Amino acid sequence: SENIRVRSIVGRFLEHHRIFYFRADGADKLYMSSADWMERNFFKRIEVAFPILDTKVKRRVIKEGLRPYLGDNCQAWEMDSDNVYRKKNPRTTRRAAQEILLKELAGVQIV
Repeated sequence: SENIRVRSIVGRFLEHHRIFYFRADGADKLYMSSADWMERNFFKRIEVAFPILDTKVKRRVIKEGLRPYLGDNCQAWEMDSDNVYRKKNPRTTRRAAQEILLKELAGVQIV
């Protein structure tokens, strides 16, 4: 669908977010999940997905857990309509989500 974006980022920590962000009719809905939503896991585990309802927490999750990864143009791969992942290449200023977050956590000023 042209309304759905699937991005994959594999960085030095090999972590992957389980954040689901929906926007419809001006309303934002944000969920987090324990789930590694792969077929092999659906029938052998109990997984939980839950909404983030607190406005302050929602803003923080979007700022720290979603926005840097959506803006990553160094380690990101994006799925196209044929279910093929294509590497996102930096055409503008280099933005690597994990580097940005590590610098922020270390208190380094980011320009």
